Amino acid sequence: MIPIDVKAWRLFSFALLAGAAGAAALADEAKTRTGKEALGDYSTDAPGVRRKITTADLATPYDTPSANNHPHVVRRPEGAWPKAPAGFEVTEFATGLREPRVIVRAPNGDLFVAESGGNRLRVLRDSDGDGKPELSEVFATGLERPFGIAFFPPGPEPTHVYVGNTGSVVRFPYKNGDVKATGPAEKIVPNIPTGREQVGGGGHWTRDLEFSPDGRTLYVSVGSRSNVSDDSSENRRADILAFDPDGKNERVFAWGIRNPVGLATHPVTKEIWTSVNERDGLGDHLVPDYITHVQEGGFYGWPWYYVGPNEDPRHAGKHPELKDKVIVPDVLVQSHSASLDLAFYDGDQFPAEFRNDLFAAEHGSWNRARRTGYKVVRVPFKDNKATGEYEDFLVGFVTPEGNVWGRPVGVAVAKDGSLMVTDDGSGTVWKVTYAGKK
Repeated sequence: MIPIDVKAWRLFSFALLAGAAGAAALADEAKTRTGKEALGDYSTDAPGVRRKITTADLATPYDTPSANNHPHVVRRPEGAWPKAPAGFEVTEFATGLREPRVIVRAPNGDLFVAESGGNRLRVLRDSDGDGKPELSEVFATGLERPFGIAFFPPGPEPTHVYVGNTGSVVRFPYKNGDVKATGPAEKIVPNIPTGREQVGGGGHWTRDLEFSPDGRTLYVSVGSRSNVSDDSSENRRADILAFDPDGKNERVFAWGIRNPVGLATHPVTKEIWTSVNERDGLGDHLVPDYITHVQEGGFYGWPWYYVGPNEDPRHAGKHPELKDKVIVPDVLVQSHSASLDLAFYDGDQFPAEFRNDLFAAEHGSWNRARRTGYKVVRVPFKDNKATGEYEDFLVGFVTPEGNVWGRPVGVAVAKDGSLMVTDDGSGTVWKVTYAGKK
């Protein structure tokens, strides 16, 4: 067992509860935390705390030293549990998984989980609705750090499930209810740059997948190899690539996106959205991670600029012709939060105001003296557009000492409308249900 100061943990839990009440009061008075108050760290997190970071809040490069503060992952302490807003209940759906990452709901309601550490794809099924899967089967093995999962064609009767390996996209034959692959992996895109090439703080290996609603386009997220290099090793990287469903006709959908991890489609506008890990090495408060809709052909700045026409000092004077072409993202997130997967809420179990809002998992990073991330946030929308704010939704994964017992990665909406969250720190899938609904 990992030793823990029980008194300190109880005080920390009380502080979080007090923080939730304080957040509610803050929401009444000021609606959001802005400016320096919006930056904060894990000690300021609590369910309901809302932040809005704008371009006016950007720090100056090297305002603080570049930290080397890797998280120390510990076993979940006794009494520790994820905390959601009042009215929501968090339960343990499944545990003991090998680095669970992306989770996706199949058309029939089964939950598919990429176990990246086990190089396999798992199916979880809760037919009786008791909050525990009575079926947990390995659908496919022999994968290579799988991450993204997508069913094709979009709609109620898929014929295949696609999987994003780190260096390829493969697909398996699939029909509703299958819990084992009925055929071998077919390699659709054979040669995506892989995450095995580690160079100076990069080598991003996650490959998320998303089909356009009409099924004609497969989007694949490919992160940079490095932190901020612009040499030839970055070819076909820091992009969202697009393919035909058979893997042919590769094109660049958007570029200059350092690490576009998660992909999701807005239920109404049909725009594709992504969550992005920005660069390191410029200090605690640069560069903000972000969540944004993606413009076809859009340029998002990496590696020469960030958040609009802000020049990275490590590339001073390069590509001035691109300065005014950099798109400012919709939602800026605390720097070094490591925003990973995301999903739009399309259920009806949560209160009505959550409908079509976005949930994003913040995995947490190493490049900040005081931790940020290690939580799930809600991005509110108005008239199908992000307001620019985000709200802490699921927190409590950091101990009073600053160690970490949980790291959220994947988010999905289950068929009953609950929110499913994967946590690769504890190997768990958490289920968040609105208990206040009668």
